[in-house]
Amino acid sequence: MLLTHLGHTPTIDPEAWVAPTATICGNVRIGPGCRVMHGAQIIAEGSRIELGECVIVLENAVLRSTDDHALSIGRHCLVGPGAHVVGCTVADDVFIATGASVFHGAQLGAGCEVRINAVVHLRTTLPPGETVPIGWVAVGNPLRILPPDQHEAIWAAQAPLDFPRFVYGFERTEASMEKITRKLSASLGAHRGDTPIRSPE
Repeated sequence: MLLTHLGHTPTIDPEAWVAPTATICGNVRIGPGCRVMHGAQIIAEGSRIELGECVIVLENAVLRSTDDHALSIGRHCLVGPGAHVVGCTVADDVFIATGASVFHGAQLGAGCEVRINAVVHLRTTLPPGETVPIGWVAVGNPLRILPPDQHEAIWAAQAPLDFPRFVYGFERTEASMEKITRKLSASLGAHRGDTPIRSPE
């Protein structure tokens, strides 16, 4: 399904294909040769989402932008089933595997691999050709890649990146789930005005 959101209509190149069960919403541009498979969700909450040539988005992947964080994916990239990619910049020839997550402000250089269930935290930079192993966590700039059982080391690198402020606009000391959910409720409430365009062919 294609939806207008905040006055923006998705643009899909005639050489792309979007499954009828996928959802494309708002300020989204899908380039030639792209394939967006069943159940995938590409939702522009404010900033633009741009997919370059021959980007493959497999089943049930979620790609999002926010007001403050656009999403750009270069040419010849693959986003695996159930992956979550939000508000980041992905260069050409990148592989994001099944169940992987890439967060706000991350930068993935050309030829990177984010393997099954791996995580690239916010504001993290992967240099070209870098690999995040299955289930591991990439965090920071300079980059550290850590196994998931090293929580203290991950937190030591993650805390200065300040997720609550960078993503939700609240200092960590004042952030609460009530404040965050009220802010998201107001922002996401804008979807009440979305208008279906048509199902993709």
